[in-house]
Amino acid sequence: MNRAVFLGTGTSQGVPMIGCRCEVCSSDDPRDKRLRSSLYVEYEGCRILVDAGPDFRQQMLREDILHLDAILLTHNHKDHTGGLDDVRAINYLEDRAVDIYCEKYVEESLRGEYSYAFAPEHYPGIPLWRIHHIGEAPFTVFSRKPAPECSAEVIPIRGFHFRLPVLGFRFGTLAYITDMNNIPDSQFDKLRNLDVMTVNCVKHGSHLSHFSFEQAVAVALKVGAKKTYLTHLSHQLEKYADLK
Repeated sequence: MNRAVFLGTGTSQGVPMIGCRCEVCSSDDPRDKRLRSSLYVEYEGCRILVDAGPDFRQQMLREDILHLDAILLTHNHKDHTGGLDDVRAINYLEDRAVDIYCEKYVEESLRGEYSYAFAPEHYPGIPLWRIHHIGEAPFTVFSRKPAPECSAEVIPIRGFHFRLPVLGFRFGTLAYITDMNNIPDSQFDKLRNLDVMTVNCVKHGSHLSHFSFEQAVAVALKVGAKKTYLTHLSHQLEKYADLK
């Protein structure tokens, strides 16, 4: 693992939420300001983004990320795909389409939400994507610029967001899991011998489609990574300074 950056660790509406005056949303601590969840990884010479939500533009500017070899999509919800139009900037910088890796049903959703990006005749200014279908089998991502070309193997991890199938991803000794409330037992073999694991945690107590804090801790203990981080946190958890 070369480098990993948490671009955002917030839930679907981010933290603070519009119009909320709770203790967390009113906090002056910058650690309580959470953009929508996304991860940037530099791995085996490849620059990989996991999810491109509505805060994609702000996140790229903040971290001064100018190139992407691949975007991996965990699922089709808007807080994970809502920034894909802004991939146009990467198209301009690299003068090529951006490779997007996702399940087939995710592409079908993108075709509905971004129909103009799939039009037979590409007019100037639309985002250019090259879609690759993935499933539970390992796949390879390739660097495109600068030369020489590098490659990185990515291992998908199947989980469920209530009934919706979702993919997490393993990059070497780092695994990233978000928007799940169920990981089949068969997938835990893919989570052995990790240095770092990230798992979603939306609040204390039960939630229909996300791990609770207590469930996330149970997953972390079962996996036994050297270090575990929580992501997709909502304002219903404590302030960062009080979260234990």
